[in-house]
Amino acid sequence: MGMWQKELLSGLLLFLAVSIIGAMTGFFMPMALALALSMLVWQLFQIHRFEKWIRAGGGSKYPKMRGIWEEIYFHVYRLKKNEKKRKKKLGKMVDQFRQSTEALPDAAIVLGANDEIEWANKAAREVFGLHATDKGQRIPNLIRFPEFIRYLRSGNFSEPVLLPSPVDHNITLAIRIITYGAGLRLLLAQDVTELKKMERMRKDFVANVSHELRTPLTVLKGYLETLQDMDDGESRLLTTSFQQMQGQTERMQLLVDDLLFLTHLETQQKKSECINVASLLSQICKEADAMSANATARIELTLESDACIVGEEQDLRSAFTNLLVNALKYSPDNSVVKVRWYSSTDGIVLDVMDQGEGIAAADIPRVTERFYRSEVKRIKKIGGTGLGLAIVKHALMRHDGHLHIASELGKGSCFSCFFPLKRVCH
Repeated sequence: MGMWQKELLSGLLLFLAVSIIGAMTGFFMPMALALALSMLVWQLFQIHRFEKWIRAGGGSKYPKMRGIWEEIYFHVYRLKKNEKKRKKKLGKMVDQFRQSTEALPDAAIVLGANDEIEWANKAAREVFGLHATDKGQRIPNLIRFPEFIRYLRSGNFSEPVLLPSPVDHNITLAIRIITYGAGLRLLLAQDVTELKKMERMRKDFVANVSHELRTPLTVLKGYLETLQDMDDGESRLLTTSFQQMQGQTERMQLLVDDLLFLTHLETQQKKSECINVASLLSQICKEADAMSANATARIELTLESDACIVGEEQDLRSAFTNLLVNALKYSPDNSVVKVRWYSSTDGIVLDVMDQGEGIAAADIPRVTERFYRSEVKRIKKIGGTGLGLAIVKHALMRHDGHLHIASELGKGSCFSCFFPLKRVCH
């Protein structure tokens, strides 16, 4: 029998005893009323004791009771004890999390729904100059770089933003924000000073070496042309040697020119002018057709938009030319290369489609890397510097655009240059 049934049975038996005595003495109503009042006062007293025990925390040993109140005290005491264990376990987990994040070399800041600082680790306090009293302060009030504020308001956290440290401008930080939970965000900042220094050294090295190679290459090319003019053709070996030397010198010259142009794309400041892309594409296609050895025109240009974009004409000319030359070079001589300039829902697009040998799916993510060449076995050997698509990628990045490649082996490729609507000008 359960405790509630026992309590109810005890009450009924007590009421039955009072009823019998009341019937025998003739005082049934007064005795029943006295019993009800006594039970009410008893329950009120027990409620008072229970409320007093709960108000004290309910953690101490509950008072000795009988019946249903003993059960109530026991269950509440057990719940409180289990809750205390869970809190203790959760506290240990939080302490371990804080200790681990404190040991992180990267700065970490937990931001609330209104960009207020909820918590920051030791590295964050050092690189951002934060103090314990800054908890609750809005992060834009403490990190006041315009680039960071724009990044925070944009809501687009797919790429990090590079900023100098507020306490030491010689330190470069890569800041990224990760959203989680209900309106909470985690700000992570990594010290990339050494990486940026190495990248600068690499760029300077490539630029310096390229500049230094230009002069000896020009001298070699000049002497080779002189020797070729003096060649009377009597020695086949000599004539072939001169031709091979000339070809390799020209290839080296193209490589140096492409490296210098890449350095220009990475280091030079952006220029802003309104470029008539339709006119530029028409000119590039005419020049490519004129240089082609094929008698028939291979390029099919479709201009579905007259939109102009803000940018640098030389950069776009180089990018578009590289795409077009690649399409002509890697497709059959009698095939057509389609060039299409059109508007989409979220920007302006240039498509360059060929019917060439295509690119393997595993190679597509890497074809824009410098000097990367696919291992596909080709019918004819095709020369190149391996820098064309790297130039295209960097030129588009300077115009807030990106390159998308769709290709299938044996069926051809489509190279799409996407430009955002904010780049459109009139």
